[in-house]
Amino acid sequence: MTKEEAKNRIDELNQITSYHAKRYYDDDEPEISDFEYDMLMVELRELEKQYPEFVSKESLTQHVGGTAKDELAKVEHEVPLQSLQDVFDFEELSAFDERIKKMLQVPDLQYVVETKIDGLSVSLEYKKGKFVRGATRGNGLIGEDITENLKTIKSIPKTLKEPVTITVRGEVFIGKKEFEQMNQEREENEEVLFANSRNAAAGSLRQLDSTIAASRPLDIYIFNVQKSKDIQFKSHYESLQKLKELGFQVNPVTVLCEDMESVFAEIEKIGENRENLSFGIDGAVVKVDDLAYREKLGENAKTPKWAIAYKYPPEMKETVLKDIICQVGRTGAITPMAILEPVRVAGSTISKTTLHNEDFIKEKDLKIGDKVIVRKAGDVIPEVVKSVVEKRTGDEIAFTMPEVCPVCGGLAVREEGEAVRRCIGIECPAKLYRNILHFVSRDCMNITGLGDEIIEDLLEQDLIHNIADLYDLKFEHFAGMKKEGTKFAQNLMDSIENSKKNEFYRLINGFGIKNIGTNAAKQLVKKYKNIDNLMNASLASLTMVDDMGEKRAESVYEFFRQEQTIDLIESLRNAGVNMESDGNAILDERFAGKTFVLTGTLQKYSRDEAKEIIEKFAGKASSSVSKKTTYVLAGEEAGSKLTKAEKLGIPIITEADFDKMIE
Repeated sequence: MTKEEAKNRIDELNQITSYHAKRYYDDDEPEISDFEYDMLMVELRELEKQYPEFVSKESLTQHVGGTAKDELAKVEHEVPLQSLQDVFDFEELSAFDERIKKMLQVPDLQYVVETKIDGLSVSLEYKKGKFVRGATRGNGLIGEDITENLKTIKSIPKTLKEPVTITVRGEVFIGKKEFEQMNQEREENEEVLFANSRNAAAGSLRQLDSTIAASRPLDIYIFNVQKSKDIQFKSHYESLQKLKELGFQVNPVTVLCEDMESVFAEIEKIGENRENLSFGIDGAVVKVDDLAYREKLGENAKTPKWAIAYKYPPEMKETVLKDIICQVGRTGAITPMAILEPVRVAGSTISKTTLHNEDFIKEKDLKIGDKVIVRKAGDVIPEVVKSVVEKRTGDEIAFTMPEVCPVCGGLAVREEGEAVRRCIGIECPAKLYRNILHFVSRDCMNITGLGDEIIEDLLEQDLIHNIADLYDLKFEHFAGMKKEGTKFAQNLMDSIENSKKNEFYRLINGFGIKNIGTNAAKQLVKKYKNIDNLMNASLASLTMVDDMGEKRAESVYEFFRQEQTIDLIESLRNAGVNMESDGNAILDERFAGKTFVLTGTLQKYSRDEAKEIIEKFAGKASSSVSKKTTYVLAGEEAGSKLTKAEKLGIPIITEADFDKMIE
């Protein structure tokens, strides 16, 4: 490699590592594995060693990755929270041992070996035994004040057993089982899964709202004394024993070793037993035990000279991708799942894992029957890394996502700009809970009292199988669900009965058609007047509806051509649900072409009531002020919308003015 090539590669690596460090430390959303990042850093470090003239201050070999969030208060660390240099084999460990023995001019050294916990490094400050402040590592010199979030972690003592003033460093993490359970819940709710437990912990702690941290199963192990005013220690191992006495939860794998051979043995032991640990690790840490020696050795710009981290290579195994099946979530999202020939990786047997979406399958070039490489991300989540293309026999089968839902047979649609394909069948059992919850909500059929718990009970008792079944429910079905069952049941029955008389647009909104909300539903009702006209509308006709557009029109057109939709509408019709325009009809067109913006608190009308009145007179209600706004209807405590209207010279009317306009 020429000097010019080396410089170009170093510059490239600086850009790549800086990007991925930001994704990891600041955004808590890594895009590559720890191992892949480590290998980039190894290459950068080796090139800088060969060509020191190209080392820049911006290089991550010269400073700790991570910055403090602007939204969180800054904390300057009295003792820097440094990172560790990584090594990947015992030869490098031996070189570390020889190097510091030579610097200290001693024949032997004692070391402490600890697990390198995969979490977020924090400092905890105590004054006279009271926890006063906690901070993230940040860039090592300046971190973020996360005291309130740390107070939600039960294993952090708020008061120590002795009134000492001390600053300690620890690692906040989420245990393996807890992490699996948390991601399982997120998967059920169709939320984005956490990439690994470290980023889940970090993301939880760096929230502005401490209730988020409190809702997560965060834990902590303390692994170092940063500063101690009242207690003097001679060795690291001694300090950890004292921290236990003070009430701290100390790293449970902490072993004092007499020499480097013992260190090797302990690292191998940790590697063999890592799957049995309740928490994820990404290596083992080797530290000089004698604190006086540490003082003599000192630090580099980024790392201490007296400690080093041994990184275990990720365990990857080859297996067979036997099949790809699709699961349907509660919002209709269809997720492909890999069915694998069972293989043991990192202490557990993997037989299936998510393949996320069809783009992921194409990107990894996966076919049914392929030999594939699997691993566990962060020691927890099984994932397919790649297919072993060179081992293909020609019998492998390409996979295509289904065009109909595997649960109900409804149409499976992938919207433009989305990675996920969804079932749009309104009676799909997989999404029935969400469909009913939306149907009964305030902006739709407004069936008060029919909340999520009641809906879950009805589904568990097998009393409802589609939306129309709500209108077949009896008084006795609800009477035993609440303490005051009779009153509750009667109120609910009345609410269900009253919903039959709702304005027609509420029913359209209640169907939950993709891209169709309250305003779009009103426009559809305004044009088509009744359900039969709407069901028979052509795609060309639908695109001509005000504010509809091609995408919305296609959603409506496809929805009303589903067999499930036709069956449901017939059942609702038989139940007596209103399916034609009445109260929502245009009275006259005095507000035609006029746009109103509502701001502040009105005395006589709610926002929704005022909006409906405007629409009954062919006007339009908008949420934002612009040059196209005709009037701003201002109530009490009107805010920024009023100010903007005054600047633009838009007429501002009071509630009394509005009353005169609608007389």
